[in-house]
Amino acid sequence: MRILTTFLIVTLTFSTFGNAQSKKKQDAEAIKKMCGCYEVTFNFAETFNYSKDSLYQPSKTKIAKGLEWAQLIVDGKDKVSIQHLLQVGDPSKPHIVKHWRQDWLYENTDFYMFNGDNTWNYVSKPKSEVKGQWTQKVYQVDDSPRYEGSATWVHVDGKSYWENITDAPLPRREYTKRSDYNVTVRGNRHEITNYGWLHDQDNAKVIREAEKEDVILAKEKGYNTYVKVEDSRCQAAADWWKENKAKWALVRHKWSEVYGRNKNLALESKVNNKVLFKYLFSDDYSKAENISDVIESFVTK
Repeated sequence: MRILTTFLIVTLTFSTFGNAQSKKKQDAEAIKKMCGCYEVTFNFAETFNYSKDSLYQPSKTKIAKGLEWAQLIVDGKDKVSIQHLLQVGDPSKPHIVKHWRQDWLYENTDFYMFNGDNTWNYVSKPKSEVKGQWTQKVYQVDDSPRYEGSATWVHVDGKSYWENITDAPLPRREYTKRSDYNVTVRGNRHEITNYGWLHDQDNAKVIREAEKEDVILAKEKGYNTYVKVEDSRCQAAADWWKENKAKWALVRHKWSEVYGRNKNLALESKVNNKVLFKYLFSDDYSKAENISDVIESFVTK
């Protein structure tokens, strides 16, 4: 009887482990389906506002299109990293813009949670809280932090999707025009579709002040579709990445050092009246030493 019990325990343990590994692989394959060349349509509309100001002006509906290359740069055991590049202008001689990056980490426990006004709080979560989950870490064009959150990939009824709610900075389309709120509470849904993938968002525009309850100013719907096209259409972006990936590996390495300090992070908006990405996009910043120096000049704590 004891032998039979031991056999059943071992069998169940291996079965559970095998199922977990199979699920993890399925998750990773879904994430990697976001790579490739896409025609992207960005749709954002303010849906409700709760302002008590009679002169309040809602944000205008924003619709934009573009061609985007999503380059797989890390395909590891517990990490998948995808760099996005915009390809704009004349198709015969396009201009390439380094766009956002998303890192996916399996059962990650270290987080930098946005807290408004260019600050991120370091949070260490217990392993039990992130079991089976993937953290999506989203970075700015200069690889500085943006937002992150952890959740479980779901594969059911022929669908594969991941959902999370987290605090984030204002998007570029807003922070150059709006100063009446300072946090976007993002409801993110990434879903793999038959045409490519979908980034579905239900966001809240929030006013956050120290020692006060958050105030919701307005709500917003985002619906961004990534329609897969032939990779050859993004060849210019793929070539650009081959030529520039060494430099951006140095930038990521420096940021990894900063994040590895595991303490709260605050960044200057500008140094000498210049934003960070303008420094890093310059050819003057291509060596590890000056990349490190300029990033450190923006870190305030």
